[in-house]
Amino acid sequence: MEGNKSPANYDQRFAVLSYEQVRRLHKIMDEVVPIHGRGNFPTLEVKLKDLVHVVRGKLEKDAVSVKDIRLNGGAASHVLTPENSPYNDLDLIFGVDLSNQRSFDKVKAAVLDSLLDFLPEGVSKNRISSCSLKEAYVKKMVKVIEGDRWSLISLSNNRGRNVELKFVDVMKRKFEFSVDSFQIILDSLLLFYDCAEVPMDENFYPTVVGESVYGDFQEALYHLNKKLIATRNPEEIRGGGLFKYCNLLVRDYEPANPEDIKTLERYMCSRFFIDFSDINQQQVKLESYLANHFMGDSQSKYEYLMILQRVVDESTVCLMGHERRQTLSLIEELAHQVYFQEQSRLFAKTRSLQLYDPWSVGQQFHFGRGFFYTPYVSAQPATYPSCPCPWTSCV
Repeated sequence: MEGNKSPANYDQRFAVLSYEQVRRLHKIMDEVVPIHGRGNFPTLEVKLKDLVHVVRGKLEKDAVSVKDIRLNGGAASHVLTPENSPYNDLDLIFGVDLSNQRSFDKVKAAVLDSLLDFLPEGVSKNRISSCSLKEAYVKKMVKVIEGDRWSLISLSNNRGRNVELKFVDVMKRKFEFSVDSFQIILDSLLLFYDCAEVPMDENFYPTVVGESVYGDFQEALYHLNKKLIATRNPEEIRGGGLFKYCNLLVRDYEPANPEDIKTLERYMCSRFFIDFSDINQQQVKLESYLANHFMGDSQSKYEYLMILQRVVDESTVCLMGHERRQTLSLIEELAHQVYFQEQSRLFAKTRSLQLYDPWSVGQQFHFGRGFFYTPYVSAQPATYPSCPCPWTSCV
């Protein structure tokens, strides 16, 4: 079970990365990521390795000790198995002491002050306040002090690849499923950047260690390679775990233990409605998740909503009937919006390419795993009056 820290089990949590994995890690850390500013603020062109170096330096200068720095989430899974692990956000974890409010303030100040260092030349930095930087470049800020102690500062990216800096002192539940439990310890790679005088190659690269906080690195890696869904202590998964679970299903992951999946689904639905009891909260949370994880992919977004609707419909046991129907109606409405927007886009594309029969009464638009027959009023020649009938042509 998770939390058993005998030497044998503790060693199973860790593994040394291969050269190919270290090379992929280096590519992520060395890639330029734009941080888009709002209003007149310019876009910052940032490499993760430079951002980490600057933030850590400012923290240590302000007497905040950094125990280690890790790459987490989808990017870490991509380093290990790129074929099965597309990723959106870039999640970095800084291990720090947050035992008092002053430490939280220092963390925020360090991040905002670091953004000044990446402003383009010619920008007058002296006239920019930390409040202005927050409004311009920070997508969201979270502080947790009850039970756990951690904070999150998410930097904006209009393409859905936000840079998420998480500063963690205490976090009891560090993963949702085994496939997202990987954390890659970056300290040796960062030291390599500071000290190495020759480029990295197959015969000369740092020893980088990864950890699975699921508890067994090889088992979690097997789940990732085989696209299997597994977890431990599902009752501890926060409300957002329901969204993550449905995202795995839409990417063709399957339960590692099918006989237990209904119990898992009931746990996740119950926790979701505990954490987000109000329909407005549910809508905000769901729309935010769709925007962050399905940008430009209407087909997957629609399939995701259909899967979410099925899971909520079949596995919700903690709600009154009208509350359950309210949530299902929300999901269905969002699915209809996605379908209509995709239909409109395809219709506009078809018209612009003139690949449709102007006398047809409808067209078939492929969408999801099937297609919909979609009647519409066709464009008529200029000498004919428009037809008011939406389903059949007038004779």
